Amino acid sequence: MSVRKPAVAGQFYGGTQAECLAEIDECLPARDLTIELPDPIVAAIVPHAGWVFSGELAAMAFKAIQQVNKEVDTFIIFGAAHRYFGGGAVVDDSEGWRTPLGNVAIDSELAARIVTAGATAETEAHHGEHSIEVQVPFIQHLFGNAQIVPILIPVADFDPDFGMRVGELISAQTDKKIVCIASTDLTHYGPRYGFCPEGTGAAALKWAREVNDMEFIDLALKMDAEQLLKSALDKNNACGPAAVATLVAAVKAIGRDRGILLGHTTSNDIMKAKFNETSEESVGYASIVF
Repeated sequence: MSVRKPAVAGQFYGGTQAECLAEIDECLPARDLTIELPDPIVAAIVPHAGWVFSGELAAMAFKAIQQVNKEVDTFIIFGAAHRYFGGGAVVDDSEGWRTPLGNVAIDSELAARIVTAGATAETEAHHGEHSIEVQVPFIQHLFGNAQIVPILIPVADFDPDFGMRVGELISAQTDKKIVCIASTDLTHYGPRYGFCPEGTGAAALKWAREVNDMEFIDLALKMDAEQLLKSALDKNNACGPAAVATLVAAVKAIGRDRGILLGHTTSNDIMKAKFNETSEESVGYASIVF
């Protein structure tokens, strides 16, 4: 059996089963969410930084899905491509993925249909990429029987019709409960990221959070796939805009017309709250469900 081994366990999240489970428990909300949620939830946008920074927002989305849907058969995960620069969507064609919590199977039947809908199948493109991997332990813990379909979406050559075809494919499924996930972080601001249009300091980081992040969030909530991709390319307010745009196109095909924001924060907010420290740099994170 060909299984993708974890690339960032012990770095982005706990490297052992015990460490991983302890971190998940810290990230998960202590009680059910009280916000009115879609029923069922068909998709979510989650961040993909180290869990110490963005794990709580990712966990919030998966908790919402568990709270409403109860069970999910397959998660289709559209991941931001940080190392792969080829064109078009790439489905991992291995048989499963391994994390410190064990192996999770890839839904090979659904993966093959998605390849037919316009993706390519390749294992190597997924090696070393963290944007999908950091979501998988949450799925294993909360949805023990679920399978996954990992799909990298590079920014180049974004195809909105591919997202629409995936959505139509999901809608045609009568025997599977499927949820789509898109993985992105928001504005990477500061000297280390080479992006300082408002200078440095507290006011600049406030702009990154309240203006630049929010433009992308608002476009995601409105489900404007092409404009959110353009905004991200023009204003550097997301690292995985094509993954989100693909999800939005799929969700539109499923029949949804609006997202719900569960939470929005930044790495600088987390540093203040957890470590009583600040930084010249900051990365934004959001959790959205559809």
